[in-house]
Parts: sequence; structure tokens; C-alpha cells
Amino acid sequence: MKATKRAQPSRIRSDKSSGNVFADLGLPRPEQELLKSRLTLQIYRLIKARDLKQAEAGKILGIKQPHVSALMRNRSGSFSVERLMEFLTALGQDVEIRVRPTRKQHGELSVVA
Repeated sequence: MKATKRAQPSRIRSDKSSGNVFADLGLPRPEQELLKSRLTLQIYRLIKARDLKQAEAGKILGIKQPHVSALMRNRSGSFSVERLMEFLTALGQDVEIRVRPTRKQHGELSVVA
């Protein structure tokens, strides 16, 4: 019987995340992109929870079905934060913006659901 060599596992390089994948990727305005992503996730969850078809959701949101499809795939690119908040209110949600002092050098944006 012939002995086989075991392949040595290759080392995978990884970097510690900043907590914002958009910043880690070096994208412009990473805080805004993270905020949009979190708002879009809430929209997705509401549409799924109500078992809405994309066309039905589009009527509620005032957009066409292909745009709902993009939102459902977390593609909020052309929508502003303000527009995403309008979608949430159209879906029967209250949106609250709270401003408070931070302990850090710079404040941050967050979504609490």
C-alpha cells in the first residue's frame, strides 16, 4: 500500500473588521451606505412578514416592481435615506430620529428596530 501525502492547509489572511463592511471595502460615505443597508433590511422584513408580492409592495411604496426586486436583494443604491424612511412609513412604521451626544470623537448613524 502506497502512503499518500496530506496537503497542508493553506493559511487564509484576514483582517479585523471595523464593524462597517462598506468602510472596510474603502467605499465612499460608508456610514450612509450602512444606514441604507439597515433600512433596506427592515423594508425586506416587513414585506416578507406581510407575505406581499413585489407588485403589491410596489403599489404600497409607490415604485415599480423591478425597484422592489432590487430592494429585496439589498440593492438600495438609487434610493436616498429619506426615501427609504418614506417606504417604512408607507409600510405602517414610525421612524424616529434621535440625536444625542457621543463619547467618541465622531458620532455614528444606527438603526434600532
